[in-house]
Amino acid sequence: MTAALVATGGTAGWLGLALVRARRRYRTALEQRGWLLERERASAADAAVDAERTRIAGELHDIVSHNVSLMVVQAGAAREVLATLPDQAATAMAAVEAAGRDTMTELRHLLGLLAPAADGSDSAPAGPLTPQPGLAGLNRLVDRIAFAGLPVEVRISGEPRPLPAGIDVTAYRIVQEALTNALKHGDGVKAEVTVRYADHSLRVEVLSTGSGTPATTRASADGAGRGLLGLRERVAVYGGDLDARRRLGGGFRVRARIPLDRP
Repeated sequence: MTAALVATGGTAGWLGLALVRARRRYRTALEQRGWLLERERASAADAAVDAERTRIAGELHDIVSHNVSLMVVQAGAAREVLATLPDQAATAMAAVEAAGRDTMTELRHLLGLLAPAADGSDSAPAGPLTPQPGLAGLNRLVDRIAFAGLPVEVRISGEPRPLPAGIDVTAYRIVQEALTNALKHGDGVKAEVTVRYADHSLRVEVLSTGSGTPATTRASADGAGRGLLGLRERVAVYGGDLDARRRLGGGFRVRARIPLDRP
């Protein structure tokens, strides 16, 4: 009986020791899992910050490049006719002023998103905030480009319908970037914009004529400049693709397809 008690006591001691070790392993596993989860959260946060920085850089490029290009073109036109056609010079300078105001409004909106005030209001300087641009503002964009000296023809096919905000902005920016490049680097002959609302996708194409070569193609034959690179990445986020290249007959073509039925 004594031997049995000793055996039982030894077994209980061994079980107790095993239980303590198991608890230690469990706590260690929990600590390691917690560390891994924290590391994953930190990595996800870093990735989100990088993505937001990329988005902001793209927005700043689109806003500044387009509006400043218009201002430069209009200011140059005003300088050329200032002495002989003062009325036309004044009209051109009014366009410069309008482009400057639009730039400030869009930058104020972007800065308000970057640094909201503690009470939730816009912390940027006081002034009107406008929503991000979309295809609803396409006519206004085309009018500004045409006034700056590049005639633009617009074709809409399919049944226009509301688009997700991100896709709407991206489509607008594609047209804006392509027309701005055509205005800056083309010969001002003509540009064509086609927006097609297909059953499962949105298709956008911008064709420019002439012998001018956009700056983006001087860096890369397939139009891999900063503006178009950023747009290609934006389109890829929505599962689409963007192609930008010189046309055989002269000019430039930007074509994008963005799916509309992704979950």
